[in-house]
Amino acid sequence: MRTSDAQTLIVEKNPNPVADSERDALLLNPVFGRVFTDHMVTIEYSRERGWQNGKVRPHAALQLDLATLVLHYAQEIFEGMKAYRLPEGGSTLFRPGANARRFRNSAERLAMAPLPEELFIESVRALVRIDQKWIPGGDGAALYIRPFMIATEAVLGMKPSAEYLYCVVACPVGSYFKVGSPSVTLWISDQYTRAAPGGTGDAKCGGNYAASLAAQAEATREGCDQVVFLDAVERRWVEELGGMNVFFVFDDGSIQTPPLTGTILPGITRDSLIVLARDMGLAVREEPYAIDQWQEDALSGRLREAFACGTAAVVTSIGNVKGRQYNFTVGDGGAGPVTGRLKDALLDIQNGRVEDRHGWLDRL
Repeated sequence: MRTSDAQTLIVEKNPNPVADSERDALLLNPVFGRVFTDHMVTIEYSRERGWQNGKVRPHAALQLDLATLVLHYAQEIFEGMKAYRLPEGGSTLFRPGANARRFRNSAERLAMAPLPEELFIESVRALVRIDQKWIPGGDGAALYIRPFMIATEAVLGMKPSAEYLYCVVACPVGSYFKVGSPSVTLWISDQYTRAAPGGTGDAKCGGNYAASLAAQAEATREGCDQVVFLDAVERRWVEELGGMNVFFVFDDGSIQTPPLTGTILPGITRDSLIVLARDMGLAVREEPYAIDQWQEDALSGRLREAFACGTAAVVTSIGNVKGRQYNFTVGDGGAGPVTGRLKDALLDIQNGRVEDRHGWLDRL
């Protein structure tokens, strides 16, 4: 597959798809990331031949040599996105071009072969088209899509791989956090950091998430839902959660979120919410916010709401924040009105319930 043939994918239908009755039962209450659709996409890359052998094929396990580079030096990147069922029938993707651009940027940061953006988009479209019946209905439900790329050259040498495998898998999902919970509780990590200047904080690579797991485990032991990281230099500035961006809502109606300075993932949900907030006439600042200031503003009442956002969690209110030196509640500990308005506005667009004035939907 040359770049000029980038949108040509061979389709091999699964001869033994999940029975309709079994699939319908699975879609009633999908557990996040546990059940997968009938098909996947694979495209191979080699330095000599470029991108080739693109296929939509039955979902199956991969077979890798024990010397495969990704297993030793972690050359791996991924994306997270969703497909939604539309009220009038059919389905749609949400801002797939933004995911394609971020995937390319992540590849360049990890010294991997960049996948052409048009090939990324078409691979996701092709998988959703063939597995549309797997998109669940209901409030908050969607088909979660995971494009990823790994280094596949089999050699124990510390170098960029000469071979890569790009894949796309998908799974039906419901709510990321516990249904019925109005907000989440955060644990402030004072021992671990997520990313440092000059590192890979703005790339969506597995190493960033692996580095956050010890801190997340600590948060769980402390009875919290998620960990929030501070900057690696001063250990003062709020950066992001283990897998989500964070926003703050103040008593004057303004909104603030940490700036993208290279250590924070440029979330597509984050960017979308900034646009929607400004559509509502709200002032949005991308400025640093200190953890001590967060506590002071919450205690004084200046800070009325805080929320986390991401593709998986969508928009989730932050009710309580804990740490070895911190313990405070944001607002009344529940979901705030501005958070609710923004969440509803985003979900209405994603699910095709209102006019898409920004051209974010890619209808299939």
